[in-house]
This record gives sequence, structure tokens and C-alpha cells, in this order.
Amino acid sequence: MEKFASVAALLLLLSFPVAFSGHDYGQALSKSLLFFEAQRSGVLPRNQRVTWRSHSGLNDGKSSGVNLVGGYYDAGDNVKFGLPMAFTVTMMAWSVIEYGNQLGANGELGHSIDAIKWGTDYFIKAHPEPNVLYGEVGDGNTDHYCWQRPEEMTTDRKAYRIDPSNPGSDLAGETAAAMAAASIVFRRSNPAYSRLLLTHAYQLFDFADKYRGKYDSSITVARKYYGSVSGYNDELLWAAAWLYQASNNQFYLDYLGRNGDSMGGTGWSMTEFGWDVKYAGVQTLVAKFLMQGKAGRHTPVFQKYQQKADFFMCSLLGKGSRNIQKTPGGLIFRQRWNNMQFVTSASFLTTVYSDYLTSSRSYLRCSAGNVAPSQLLSFAKSQVDYILGDNPRATSYMVGYGNNFPQRVHHRGSSIVSYKVDRTFVTCRGGYATWFSSKGSDPNLLTGAIVGGPDAYDNFADRRDNYEQTEPATYNNAPLLGVLARLSSGHSGYSQLLPVVPAPVVVRRPMPIRKPRVTSPVRASGPVAIVQRMTGSWVSKGRTYYRYSTTVINKSPRALKSLNLSIKNLYGPIWGLSRSGNSFGLPSWMHSLQSGKSLEFVYIHSTSPANVAVSSYTLA
Repeated sequence: MEKFASVAALLLLLSFPVAFSGHDYGQALSKSLLFFEAQRSGVLPRNQRVTWRSHSGLNDGKSSGVNLVGGYYDAGDNVKFGLPMAFTVTMMAWSVIEYGNQLGANGELGHSIDAIKWGTDYFIKAHPEPNVLYGEVGDGNTDHYCWQRPEEMTTDRKAYRIDPSNPGSDLAGETAAAMAAASIVFRRSNPAYSRLLLTHAYQLFDFADKYRGKYDSSITVARKYYGSVSGYNDELLWAAAWLYQASNNQFYLDYLGRNGDSMGGTGWSMTEFGWDVKYAGVQTLVAKFLMQGKAGRHTPVFQKYQQKADFFMCSLLGKGSRNIQKTPGGLIFRQRWNNMQFVTSASFLTTVYSDYLTSSRSYLRCSAGNVAPSQLLSFAKSQVDYILGDNPRATSYMVGYGNNFPQRVHHRGSSIVSYKVDRTFVTCRGGYATWFSSKGSDPNLLTGAIVGGPDAYDNFADRRDNYEQTEPATYNNAPLLGVLARLSSGHSGYSQLLPVVPAPVVVRRPMPIRKPRVTSPVRASGPVAIVQRMTGSWVSKGRTYYRYSTTVINKSPRALKSLNLSIKNLYGPIWGLSRSGNSFGLPSWMHSLQSGKSLEFVYIHSTSPANVAVSSYTLA
């Protein structure tokens, strides 16, 4: 059997009509970004490049008294689903965070940032109050009954929301992750906008964590289309990981360490990653924190996260204890409907994990033995090459790339003549009779769209009614941005943002603090004690910086309801407290400090410890 399998594989490879001479990843990247412009809802900007589209959804949210104009249609329909939209934005932002230099080298960084902002501008509108988030506009049932252009749709545009009485921790958590990740993207180019996104992310995480529940139990019309099978624990961990990366706030790192076991982050051995199931993404990010030397006291827990990340990567390579199915042509296969979403998401994780391991001079640990990081990148390349045409059918599953790509995409906008060309009204059912049933090619080219892809045997039918294989989705394309940018730079020309943990710097001049780790309480006011210690130092541009950890301890037998701290001689950033003017208090997520408990905050500056004192407090 083994000899037969080897010969069959060889014959299969020889039968491919396309030579493996490489692809133009830069061109594929440019085309993939155009797809997001085709999916835009709302008032289109003057620099809109997909010119067959026009304004749409201009009254979204009006009946609910809120402006919900904008955002993205998820796939081939005209509904705005919040959960997959948020995942799309998170993955676009992650692509920019890791491979912004490569995107810039291809001239696509600006377009990538625009695509992210189109989503985050909408999320700001959809989050009008700290504990309210609109998670859907329109509903799949009425929308799917009609086949109309988004510019003239007559379907119901009701807006659906979550709130404390109707929670949705998965939806709020994913949106928090998107806002946090995007805040990193805008940190330098638009600091004020970055801070605004981070504020929304904080509020959304608090909302998700405090009022727990599955969003499809509150927005029940979403269940048939984007049901939350995995629940919400993965999104809470995912959001915490992104908030830590965005804020460097120790609270979120502690959240990952404290809840890793109970919420499944260290327990689930995954073979998929996508808009519903985030565990593999969480495990990859936490492994990154571990490699960066940030785990601290959570190192044992974070090592378990990394073991699960390794499990996912090994299963993709076929070197694990439970491997992912592949088609005869080598494409990973998870399900019949839109399988390509799992291909692009997995390819992204293997790409970044390869670079994380390389940057930390590590290797992948599989049950079949240790694996070089380069094999992960080679795997991602094999999947992308399959998508672009290196497959048994010689079909590119990216519309507009290559010479043989899907011509009859399951997509309302592309399948009906452009509203700008012919404004004759297309009725709800008339669209099915005239345009959906047409055997002709789409009148509008949906450039860059990644369709659902072939079946388990590499078979594909280019028919508009074959929605399982010919419908595209934003979350198919989003992870591919980073992979294409990375591949376009070659195997050695990347500039990975993961820093190799440096060796301790030898400081030859006297340190300002000689024994910071044994500092006694510096202030005590009644039942509140404060202890400071220096936990790290480094030299940058000739100046020595110090990281101080400050612990506030409630020694009273009663809970501490409120606390105001005075912090003088502080010359750098601070994390872990809420701030009002010159006064600092309990963090927003902490409503009280129980008896015998403590809280920790951190600050960084280049001199001796700040002067921390208790201004006032209230006991329960």
C-alpha cells in the first residue's frame, strides 16, 4: 500500500497542468485587497477602486435610533454579521502588525489600513454605550429569499443588539479583540484614533466578561448562519491576549494565566481556526508572549498553551498524533461548505509561528520529532500555491488571478449588472429568475475574492447555485493578507516584529536603585499598604529605563470600595489603574478590593521610584 500511495502521489503531481514555477504573490495581495472594497456597505469614498459598486445600506440602524451605516457584507449576501466581520478585522490587523513592512514594500500598507478602518469606524458606531453592541443588520432568512444588488435591496434591515439583559460574550469579545488589534495598527499614524479604539476594546472586554452568554442566544436570527458552536471562553481569552498586546497591561496577562486551564486555552487540542473557534489563535499568541520572555510567574501555564499551539502546527504538517485531513492534491480539508476559510486561517498561523520560532531560535516539537520552523512556512506556501492554481484542476480559487478562475460566483453584487450601468429595478424574486439562474459569467468581476473551494477530492463545480464552493467571504481573504505579504518577501527577507529576548545589558555606571527588590512598604495609610519593587531595567539610546511593580494590599477585615492614590514624580507610562486628572483609583474592571487581597500596577520611567501615597479610601 505504501508503494502504491507513493506512485499515485507521483503520478498526481506529474498530471498537474501547471508548472510549479512560482506565483506573483504581490499581485495576488493587491487583488485580495480589492475584494474588501467590493464588500463595503455605506457611503463609498471618492477613492473607491471597485467602481461597479455604489452606496448602499444608507438607512441601516435608523429604525433603532442609531447610525449603523458602513461596515462590510460578510459574503455573497447583503447582511452585516458582527461576529465574522470582527474576526475579519482582527485578522487584517494581525497581518499589518506582523508584516506591515512587507505590505508597505508592495505598496499595499495604505490600502490594508483603509480596509481595517472601514471596519473599526463601523464598530465605533455599533458600540454606542459601554454595555451595548449591535451585532447584526438585516437577517439571513429574508435576505436569502431575495437576489438583489445591495444598492437597491428591499429586505428587512432590522438591527440586533446585545446588552446586559441579552448578553453575547463571544461577539463582544471578538469585537474587543478587533479594536485592540487595530489600535496597534494606528498607534503611530493616528494616536488619537488608536486610543479611542483601545477605550472601546476595554469596555467591550469588561462587558463580555461581566455579562456572560452566547450571542446567538440573544441574536437568535444569527444562529442558522453564524452560530457560536465553541461558546465564548475562546473569545474571552482571545480578547485578553490582544488587549495585553495592545496595552501591555499586566491584568490581561494575568487573565490568560489565571483562566488558561478553566477556559480551555491549555486544554483544547485544536485542528481548526476561524471566526467561531479561536483557541489555536490564542495558543499561538500566548506562545509568542512566552518566547518574548513576558510570561513571568505564568510560565508553567503558558508552556501548556504553547504545547497546544505545537499540536495544531504538527497536525497541519502531518507530524502529530491527530492530523488534519488533506485532499489528494494537498489542500487541508475541514468541511464541504467554504473549506477555504480554514485553509487561509491555518496558513496564517503557520506563517507567523514559523517566524516566531525562527526569531526565538526554537523549533517545533511534534510527536514525530522536532521540526524546523521553515517547514511551517513551506506548508503555508503550499496552501497558497494551491489556492492560486497549483492543483489538479489548474484552477485559481482567487477570482481574477491567473487564467482559469471561477466565473459564476455566488454573490449578489457581482452577478447582477452594475447599478451604475443599468438602474432598472431588480425585484426580490426577479433577481433569481434573471440573474441567479444565468449560466453566463458574472457581469462584474469580483477581483481578489477567495471562494469556498474544492471538495475533499479536489473537485469543483463553477456554478452560481453551488454556494458551498463558489461563495466568497471576507474572513477567507483577511488572513491571506499577511501570508501573501510574507511570501512576497521571499524566505529570508522578512522583518519580524517579534524581538529576540536580549541578553541582559551590562550597565557600567551606578544604578540609581541598589536594592529595589527588597523594598519595604513605602506608604501605609490605615489598612492600605503599598509595596514597590523594580522588576527590570534596560538601556535605550544611552538612557537606563526601569520597570516598577507596585502592590496595593487591603489589610482591613472589610472590602475596599474606593481608593484614591497620589502618585508624584512619575515620568512615564502607567498600567493597571484608572486615572482621573492627577488622581489614580481602582481599575475599571475592579469594583472593590476584598479583604486580604491585593492589586498590582506597573509603570516605567528612567529614575528612582515614584512617590505613591493613599489620598483617600472607603471601606464597605
